[in-house]
Amino acid sequence: MKRILLCSFAFAISCNTSQKTVTETTQVQAVVVSPTTYAETITEAELKEHLYIYASDEYEGRETGTPGQKKAIAYLQAQYQKMGIPAVKSDGDYFQKVPLEISKVPSGKVILNGTEYTVGEHIVSFSQAVDTNEAIVYGAFGIEDGDYSDYSSIDVTDKYVLVKAGEPLNEDGTYMLSGTSSKSLWSNISESLSKRIKLAKDKGAKGILYFDQVNYPRFKSRFDYMKSADSGNMSLSESQNDAFASFFIDSEFAKSLYPEIETHNNPKAVETKLDFKVESTNNEVSSENVVAILKGSEKPEEYVVISSHLDHIGVNADGEINNGADDDGSGTVALLEIAQAFKKSADEGNGPKRSIVFLHVTGEEKGLLGSQYYTDVEPLLPLANTVANLNIDMIGRIDPKREGDRNYIYLIGSDKLSTDLHELSEEVNSKYMNIELDYTYNDENDPNRFYYRSDHYNFAKNNIPIIFYFNGTHDDYHRPTDTPDKINYDLLQNRTQLVFHTAWEVANREQRVIVDKAGK
Repeated sequence: MKRILLCSFAFAISCNTSQKTVTETTQVQAVVVSPTTYAETITEAELKEHLYIYASDEYEGRETGTPGQKKAIAYLQAQYQKMGIPAVKSDGDYFQKVPLEISKVPSGKVILNGTEYTVGEHIVSFSQAVDTNEAIVYGAFGIEDGDYSDYSSIDVTDKYVLVKAGEPLNEDGTYMLSGTSSKSLWSNISESLSKRIKLAKDKGAKGILYFDQVNYPRFKSRFDYMKSADSGNMSLSESQNDAFASFFIDSEFAKSLYPEIETHNNPKAVETKLDFKVESTNNEVSSENVVAILKGSEKPEEYVVISSHLDHIGVNADGEINNGADDDGSGTVALLEIAQAFKKSADEGNGPKRSIVFLHVTGEEKGLLGSQYYTDVEPLLPLANTVANLNIDMIGRIDPKREGDRNYIYLIGSDKLSTDLHELSEEVNSKYMNIELDYTYNDENDPNRFYYRSDHYNFAKNNIPIIFYFNGTHDDYHRPTDTPDKINYDLLQNRTQLVFHTAWEVANREQRVIVDKAGK
């Protein structure tokens, strides 16, 4: 779009008839660039070309740490070099090394009051701990939420903290945190356990002993399976986790350690001490994030991070390749096309005011590990200056359970931290794309809990506003049949253009996105 401003004519005519002075007419053009010019460079044909390569058998399903994953990161590096978009790292290396390991079950014992407990019997762990005569502090529920804190009267620095499942009740039987008969998220193990562990670490504890009589059999079952199968979960290496040790204990061990654990809710020091002789048998894994940046023209020290995960689940035991065309080949190629569109705008002198970071993370399928490393261990750019994260994970297919217009996208998390970002997202879509924005999976009560299951969450937990773009699952999810021929390329194009338009607005508006809600 162009706007033309015409200066008024000024004529000066002297009284001398033999001389006439004329001021030349001048024309000034002020150009207002429409992002549509660059969004239209995102095409079905280019997305398809990328995806048929990236989700081909040659890449062997891109499992974290495998040769196929190495081919994937080489492809991404080559694309950014071809576009002329530099690496974030000053040495020009596009790869951020993410130290990982396969968590084999540790071996050893824990000695409590002279009684030896072999790991796997009454106490299980997936991490090592070799500590002698360790002091224990009882932390009740191990919760800190609003005005309530189990840590206000205790010091757990360099100590092990003993906590139990559940949450405090009022005298009338209502839940203290909610003030109603409804439980809070602290009673949901899938969300509260990681919160308890992180909180204990933040308070300076060396480790946690977690008593959950209901769920202990789950920990024990997982331990036994890993031991018998000689395989385990992938995680950040223990050196990156500050060697924090987590132990899961049954009722017998918990009551031997602190007999009143089921009835007493007041934190206190525990006289009993423990000896840990638990050694790791983990195997190291080498993997990498790929990170490129387009510097902003006016606010280069503020960053809009657009992310997708580069990995998938690899090859089945019977040799079938899981190509992961939708998960997350679709997000990966979308990110490449968005990068190309922004680079074209910059080459024409219309680059974004804020810097755009193109973040391809590893280990998403193993537990959001690449994004966790980027946010929690080695942020290559300051999180305090990260304005927003737009995360793309599966945007090439149609959810068969969904009814209505096929030209839709599920949006998750846009309103969790920032009303501003949510409203911006809605306005951008209305102005440029008119895709149906479906918030079904944004519901706090949705049992799928997708908000916690992709890489945006590691930004959100650090109070950075996010939007998660997602098409929903389908019958080919995590199966060898998730192949490039099944992608709806017209929808992939439209959804990618939507993300570009949203990123353009976030990057170019005068004020950064406002955080006005508490993190969840």
